[in-house]
Amino acid sequence: MANTTQTLTEKQILQDSLMSQKQMTGAYNTFAGECVSEQLRCAMLNILDDEHKIQSDIFCTMQQNGWYQPEQADQQKIQQARQKLSSSQS
Repeated sequence: MANTTQTLTEKQILQDSLMSQKQMTGAYNTFAGECVSEQLRCAMLNILDDEHKIQSDIFCTMQQNGWYQPEQADQQKIQQARQKLSSSQS
């Protein structure tokens, strides 16, 4: 049997890490929102904050290397979203 190993690039590792962080923050957010115990809720919120910081660090590293360049929001779409939100709150 041939031993075939594949080496991941830094970009691939960061892409995988960012996707994992997005899933974890979603899970911790749900856990924190549905905790009956206030002590456990606080612990989940602290973990969630830490995970958001990690996610932000990964995002910034990817952006600085040109590996993740989110599209700039269209000003017209922003205005439409604001109007929609304003009208739904009235």
